[in-house]
Amino acid sequence: MLRRAGPSLRHFLLERNSSAGHSSCSREAKMSRPVQARRLEGIDKNIWVDFVKLAATYSKVNLGQGFPDFPAPDFLTEALTRALSGGNHMLHQYTRAFGHPPLVEVLAQFFEKLLGRDLDPMTNVMVTVGAYQALFCCFQALVDEGDEVIIIEPFFDCYESMVKMAGGTPVFVPLRPNSPKDGKLMSSADWQMDPAELASKFSERTKAIVLNSPNNPLGKVFSRGELGLIAELCVKHDVLCISDEVYEWLVYDGKQHIRIASLQGMWDRTVTIGSAGKTFSVTGWKVGWVVGPNRLIQHIRTVHQNSVYHCATIAQEAVAQGFQRELMLYGKPESYFVQLPKELQQKRDWLVQSLDDVGMKPIIPEGTYFLVADISQFSESPAVLPRI
Repeated sequence: MLRRAGPSLRHFLLERNSSAGHSSCSREAKMSRPVQARRLEGIDKNIWVDFVKLAATYSKVNLGQGFPDFPAPDFLTEALTRALSGGNHMLHQYTRAFGHPPLVEVLAQFFEKLLGRDLDPMTNVMVTVGAYQALFCCFQALVDEGDEVIIIEPFFDCYESMVKMAGGTPVFVPLRPNSPKDGKLMSSADWQMDPAELASKFSERTKAIVLNSPNNPLGKVFSRGELGLIAELCVKHDVLCISDEVYEWLVYDGKQHIRIASLQGMWDRTVTIGSAGKTFSVTGWKVGWVVGPNRLIQHIRTVHQNSVYHCATIAQEAVAQGFQRELMLYGKPESYFVQLPKELQQKRDWLVQSLDDVGMKPIIPEGTYFLVADISQFSESPAVLPRI
């Protein structure tokens, strides 16, 4: 009876050999069906990946990717050191999925000042893995198949691909240059939208407009009048605004960065995106955030919890301490947010003068740490440029 209770040895060996033959056959067979999801078609290339690879391969200066070549502020690196070596071992474990409590709390306090309204840190703020993930979550959460999304040109390249990945259709409206008088160098402020052309891009299919001020790559800081026009059209057509404001503290020449969410009728339809990488010169830490009404943020949380889910606790703790310092120093000369743009404006002015001296035509940026220059006069000649 014991022998009949289980398979015979012969039967066992036959099944094993059959399975082994099947596995061998499976290993040799190649798939013929497409494996790539349709939503990835046409967006597999990325110019910044190519730039980084070329710069590393040929040991050249990478002028394409935006990151500082100077140290992060001491108070922030010291905060990171304290978090790493301090006695709170829980900082090495998971924290709240939608943002480390000390960070979302201080962000809420800070943006209450900037936006002039009360914010709930648990529902109006969410932390992301850099502003890049914040953008991805916004498009995935708010853009559906067939939706149109207006993008202002020139633009940060990922806007187009992320809209397409979400199933949306990008609709472009350009900033056009107005040549300055008296032979002056052009400023990013000279690049403007045509109000009628912008209005023509809005339709019943329009779901959102992407605003990037200060703008990458031009460095344009949108004026109150320009933002007012965008706000008016958003309200008229019941359209969302995804506002990428990662360079909010890098504004020069006394210009003021105006947050579109602070304009009448815009809080309820705007998601504002920020970045500790740009704010504190620590792009490698990958800490970003979104701020907005819970009716929008709740859907962004859904994408976040089903993708990345969680951001590095240690980095969030250090950034929280950085913001706590800046909250105490808000508007004072010792504030990093006051000192950094002054330092970068000096570098901008030096670079503008240097490029002008060798015959290029730089466009003077009002913000960011990017600078665009016209090199067309060198296109016909391979002559070596003077050293700067």
